[in-house]
Amino acid sequence: MLPGARALRAAGLLRPPGAVPRTGVARRARRGSGQRPVGRGFALPAGPDLRHFLRAAAAGQPRPSPELPPEPGSAPGAPKVYLETYGCQMNVSDTEIVWAILQKNGYARTKELEEADVVLLVTCSVRVPCSTAKALFLPRSLVPKVSLQCRCSPLAKKVLADKTEARHNPRTTKGTPREKAEQAIWNRLQHLKALKARRPRARAPLRVGILGCMAERLKEEILHREKLVDVVAGPDAYRDLPRLLAVAESGQQAANVLLSLDETYADILPVQTSAGGTTAFVSIMRGCDNMCSYCIVPFTRGRERSRPIASILQEVRMLSDQGVKEVTLLGQNVNSFRDLSEVQFQSVAAPGLSRGFRTVYKAKAGGLRFSHLLDQVSRIDPEMRIRFTSPHPKDFPDEVLQLIQERHNICKQLHLPAQSGSTRILEAMRRGYTREAYLELVHHVRDSIPGVSLSSDFIAGFCGETEEDHLQTVSLLREVRYSIGFLFAYSMRQKTRAHHRLQDDVPADVKKRRLEQLIAAFREEAARANAALVGQAQLVLVEGPSKRSASELCGRNDGNIKVIFPDTELEDAAKCGAPGRAQPGDYVMVKVTSASSQTLRGVPLCRTTLSRAAASH
Repeated sequence: MLPGARALRAAGLLRPPGAVPRTGVARRARRGSGQRPVGRGFALPAGPDLRHFLRAAAAGQPRPSPELPPEPGSAPGAPKVYLETYGCQMNVSDTEIVWAILQKNGYARTKELEEADVVLLVTCSVRVPCSTAKALFLPRSLVPKVSLQCRCSPLAKKVLADKTEARHNPRTTKGTPREKAEQAIWNRLQHLKALKARRPRARAPLRVGILGCMAERLKEEILHREKLVDVVAGPDAYRDLPRLLAVAESGQQAANVLLSLDETYADILPVQTSAGGTTAFVSIMRGCDNMCSYCIVPFTRGRERSRPIASILQEVRMLSDQGVKEVTLLGQNVNSFRDLSEVQFQSVAAPGLSRGFRTVYKAKAGGLRFSHLLDQVSRIDPEMRIRFTSPHPKDFPDEVLQLIQERHNICKQLHLPAQSGSTRILEAMRRGYTREAYLELVHHVRDSIPGVSLSSDFIAGFCGETEEDHLQTVSLLREVRYSIGFLFAYSMRQKTRAHHRLQDDVPADVKKRRLEQLIAAFREEAARANAALVGQAQLVLVEGPSKRSASELCGRNDGNIKVIFPDTELEDAAKCGAPGRAQPGDYVMVKVTSASSQTLRGVPLCRTTLSRAAASH
């Protein structure tokens, strides 16, 4: 039994031995075919202030249970909101939270910009512009309008190597990634300004809002620069959106960018923005305490705080009911999850750090940790894949590695962000480990999880990086042989420790050259790693048609690598149904026939299930 299992059972979160996990199909059968779960949310009354919350807390009032929201557009004349998401997958999750709040407050959703009464941009202030969205190595179903990128959220930073090289070529792009990221938003605001100007007078004025990290960082400039924006809301202020929009409707500007020590939106079940999708994100914690010297996240997202496990399990069950086949657990430092929501959780023993790793903060006692959450989430639906990102390599205790190895539905793919291969630069970055400790962890992970696929982050040209430091990073890339890489040239961010203490002294042309060399090394090693899969059968979760050919399907294997194969009639592995074509959400066994650094190609063998495929290996 995992540490803390008794506390889980006492809280009603752990099933007794022998209990059968409920699959989405079983739950749907019990519920009835005519009922479909929808997102639910708790909406604040109009105009709450700090005293409202303090009075409620002092009186010990429990939070209301989430209620079913009205269907979008059900109220005649409901104001229509248009949402655009820029950035990491945390922003995709935030967009779903925002929509749940607004839907509960009577707003309708529109996909047509010209129809909108409210336009909200969920922004990021630290990563590349919208022209690079196609270069992000994400399932298409998870990229509504993903365009900017947070360094601390690696899945959405998974850069296709050949496009990464062009994107960081100073001859074709100008400015730092942060400057380009924010300029993309300013450009979009100019377009919306023109849309405001030509809006018919018979309609209410168009209200424009900036949400997320850029809102928190640039509140004053956003509000005053050409009066383009009506509403500004930081990542912890989404509950206040109905009030802010009401203020804006009266012709005033409204803002709330206060960071919170406890806001997790735990009582709001996000409304999926891509109906019928096979994959989904579930945010389990917010903020980061690591304070890496290059990273802006602690200053835009605040301190670490985790959702109660009960609310996470509720959301994952809802997604299973809706037919979602893959869930990615999200957090800026996802594997430092620590649930203190129940008194009995506070006495649970804390896991140790990975060997040779340290933190800038004191050890945190008590709380149900990531291994407990991962255990419970993986029990919900044996046909649902579970991923998580972005972790820190310090937080990989043996309990987590053992769970990944044992559970067939936890993907055998780990993100181990290295950032540099030089111990001296890692110290300057305040990463809390040496090159040697990192490599020891890599070897331990591969011993614990045979066949595991690894990905990583790397920064080229950090403050004070010498040629020798750079060559050590190249050698680390080659030694570990990652399947997926997130490679960026360094750009200074205001408020960070590096901005106050270090000098950005590596010339732009040197950063470019070093980045190109990292990309070349990554591409070569990834091609070798993928070539080893040729001739093997890979279980692929189908996402939909290939972009390049309507006669081919696209999906991802357990290692999160894209797999392309012909769309043909397939037998069912159970031999219980007539041959048919694979649909999004189906699992297909594919024999790999060729590989590149980014993609596998193969021939489909049969349709199957996650459980059946695991049992046959």
